[in-house]
Amino acid sequence: MGKLILSAGNLIHRLQRERGASNVFLGSGGTRFSGELEAMIRDSDQQQAAFERELMEIQGELTLHPTSTSLLNSIAAALHGLESMPDLRHGIRRLEISAETAIHAYIERIRHLLTVVFDAAETVVDPAIAGMLVALVNLMQGKELAGQERAWGALGFSRGRFDPALSRRITHLIDAQEQSFVVFGQFAVPDLLALWKGHHLEPYWQELQPLRGLACSAGRYRPLDAKLAEQWFALMTRRIDQLKDLEDRMEDHFHRRCIERYTEARNALAHEEKLTESLDESGYAPQPVLVICGTSHPDSADNFPHSEAGRILGRSIMDLVRQQARRLDQVNQELNRSREALEDRRAIGKAAELLMQHQQVGEDEAHKQLRKLAMDQGRKLPEVARSVISMSGLLR
Repeated sequence: MGKLILSAGNLIHRLQRERGASNVFLGSGGTRFSGELEAMIRDSDQQQAAFERELMEIQGELTLHPTSTSLLNSIAAALHGLESMPDLRHGIRRLEISAETAIHAYIERIRHLLTVVFDAAETVVDPAIAGMLVALVNLMQGKELAGQERAWGALGFSRGRFDPALSRRITHLIDAQEQSFVVFGQFAVPDLLALWKGHHLEPYWQELQPLRGLACSAGRYRPLDAKLAEQWFALMTRRIDQLKDLEDRMEDHFHRRCIERYTEARNALAHEEKLTESLDESGYAPQPVLVICGTSHPDSADNFPHSEAGRILGRSIMDLVRQQARRLDQVNQELNRSREALEDRRAIGKAAELLMQHQQVGEDEAHKQLRKLAMDQGRKLPEVARSVISMSGLLR
């Protein structure tokens, strides 16, 4: 799963950069970013080939071991979307499609890849790993929303204007990013969280804020210098590249933690095997069962024919059982917390899809309606999302 997540994340990043460049190119009528776009397309193609090779290498594990059906379906959807990338790029090069159509096409393909990452995270049962993946999923989601902000902003600046709808979209994307980063902060390890907070103290962040303000409030009749598109793209790219660096650090931390958990599990198994062997050698193999299942006090020597040996063996086994019971309880609590965070994200996305289908609105408007409902009702956003899903039958 780690290999799959790493490869998908790298491909998402390349497609995000390609999307941003394509919108400067389309928004300027093909006069800007032609060379940059071609370079980014080559990078995306190379990473797509690496992603497909990675899938081939882990194909056996995905098909022979227990794997969620949704993960396999999301992989199939992602591959299907990637197959049509040449046609999309052809239309962009020839200026045959609008910038808005191109943005939505990239968003759809990236969404399928993010779903692969999300579904892979849901298959993890170790809480130490699951919590890290919750942080990673929300970081990647926040980075994708930042990528969408870069793309739509590049379109507005390259055209020299932002109409009200585009300004509202930028505002929504900024708010949605913050929501993803809040969840990221709840599960991220302290050193990575500190690194993320440090990004906001860098000089480029102060340069970016006035441009964000223009994008959110410029209005249809306020012309802007089209050259601001390149400044916007450079600053947003700096931000997204930093988020990618943080993502890479998290993936490295995730890999090391997997190795640590494997070592811990192996050592625990060796300890239990050693204890079992000591019971067999002592000749008291049947008696420990009475210690675990009997009604008498676990430390009582009456459970064994030889009090001193029985006391030692009884305590060893009961210490192990108690330790495992405490660990299982902790595991369940941590795993439930991680899964609740993943389920919250899934519920919000599903509720937004329902609103988009039944009210014929865009994604940003659907999320805006969900947030307004949550504020009006004084409830948490995931709770409102689940209510919308439960009422979906009435909407048909």
